[in-house]
Amino acid sequence: MSEWETVIGLECHVELDTRTKMFCGCPNEFGAEPNTHVCPVCLGHPGSLPVPNEEAIRRIVKIGLALGSEIAPRSLFHRKNYFYPDMPKNYQISQFDLPICVGGHLEVELPDGTTSRVGITRVHMEEDTGKTTHGSASGRIHDADSALIDYNRAGVPLVECVSEPDMRSPEEAAAYLRELRATLEALDVSDVRMEEGSLRCDANISVRPSGSDALGTKVEIKNMNSIRSLERALHFERERQVAALEAGESIVQETRHWDEDAGATKSMRSKEEAFDYRYFPEPDIPPLAPASGWIEEIRGTLPELPRARRARYESDMGLRPEVARVLVANRASTDLFERTVAIGAEPKAVANWVTQDLAGLLNEAGTDARDSRVAPEHVADLIRLVADGTISGAGAKQVLEEVLETGDEVEMIVDRRSLRQVSDEGALGEIVDMVIAEQPEAVEKLRAGKQELIGFLVGQVMKSSGGSANPKLARELLLERLS
Repeated sequence: MSEWETVIGLECHVELDTRTKMFCGCPNEFGAEPNTHVCPVCLGHPGSLPVPNEEAIRRIVKIGLALGSEIAPRSLFHRKNYFYPDMPKNYQISQFDLPICVGGHLEVELPDGTTSRVGITRVHMEEDTGKTTHGSASGRIHDADSALIDYNRAGVPLVECVSEPDMRSPEEAAAYLRELRATLEALDVSDVRMEEGSLRCDANISVRPSGSDALGTKVEIKNMNSIRSLERALHFERERQVAALEAGESIVQETRHWDEDAGATKSMRSKEEAFDYRYFPEPDIPPLAPASGWIEEIRGTLPELPRARRARYESDMGLRPEVARVLVANRASTDLFERTVAIGAEPKAVANWVTQDLAGLLNEAGTDARDSRVAPEHVADLIRLVADGTISGAGAKQVLEEVLETGDEVEMIVDRRSLRQVSDEGALGEIVDMVIAEQPEAVEKLRAGKQELIGFLVGQVMKSSGGSANPKLARELLLERLS
């Protein structure tokens, strides 16, 4: 047992993919030309008035209900005051002591199959900032001699989900973030693309002697744009803090930056340098007081959440827990699985194709299932053609690769690539006889008891047939002739 215990809490920011921004009618669109989706409201011009986006409020209530939070009967927006170039108003409309959602929890399935319960402190609403792009002649950010500001993102609805410090390892924190991401995606409130910044995470971490109830000095880590980065950063910071304490040093409460290339956290600012945000109620927005009937209406729209869906896949469809876990982690994969099963394909076969072959190809291509051309009919056809011996498993993988590139129908690709297996006993028997004649040494050893050579002879049949032979039938014919 370690002499030190790790204590971790996460603050996750989620951009909602509403049609318009939080307090104005500007389009909420990622990747648009810089500074084309701005107006006097999101730029903070004098005299402009913010109006809350009802759909954004609906979505944060939906998130709160899914996490078991209490929906506050009365909540307030505040002004969070600080200066930064990407803050056009020099303050951010956020929430302080009266958030929309209070309390709650998330059940997290850990890699070892156990479950932990992570408490939720609060879920509150705010607006996002703009984006700063630094430039320099050297190409290094820290040597930047210019900065470009894009205010398109300023004012985009942003939900902050703050956990309790209930996590005790980097692996548990990563599992929590995966579960939260899957939950948000299932709720259809955000695309949760970490690579685009629509899901961002800050971590608070401290260590304390094992068995102690007192919390250690916490450090906040920023700039983690993937779950892998979160896990790496927490591992590094835990080891850094333990080493410092064992050397008799004290931990400084500070904010640190995760340097992905260096694989290390680096100091950004100490507690003494932290901002005093001087919160005060936003005078232009009245308190929010959602009607109980409206809240219950939203509750009625909650979908099946990831934990319940995994349990259903295991109990009703016989999927292994690890397969169900991978399948449910991504909504696009879940949708593909569900729709393929709905048209009659066998669940276990569909799950294997989606979580293994397709997932592997998508990973190699560096793309996401949401952007894939693969449709349920493609997967169902591949399973059917392999099952009836029309194409081999290897041939099916070739077809899947081309489906990803072109989106063409499976049968069309099979014919174009001449992948239909030779299953005619007469035609295949001739190839088998030829291989037996060409491989007398292997045949003799097989007859002498070296049964493993049957695989070699099947391979020779496949090679002689240009890969079109049905391997199962080829094996049967070889054994029949050599018995």
